[in-house]
Amino acid sequence: MSEKRMLIVDAELVKKVDDNRGDMGQSEFINFLIESQLKEEEENRKQGGVTREEFHQFQEGTKELLRNFLEFFISYGLELGKQPGDNEFEQLTRKLQSLGGSAKVKSS
Repeated sequence: MSEKRMLIVDAELVKKVDDNRGDMGQSEFINFLIESQLKEEEENRKQGGVTREEFHQFQEGTKELLRNFLEFFISYGLELGKQPGDNEFEQLTRKLQSLGGSAKVKSS
């Protein structure tokens, strides 16, 4: 026989459990709910779901890639001797700074 432990919970929670457990015992119903939740989380991971943290990391990585892309083309244009117009250069600089968010824009 498995070891028993006592869990103290709010009376409202016990009422919810009792109202929804049907023929199951309280312990059996709580175990069922926990197992269902864990199984659902595992299925979400298998289906390619991502967490907020993973999405945020992806978003920041994409911004960094875009910044590097713009910096490359600005410096590439300067290397070839093509001097961008003041207006064009200002627009690119503003785009780089707006993408800056948490990262700093490197100065050439």
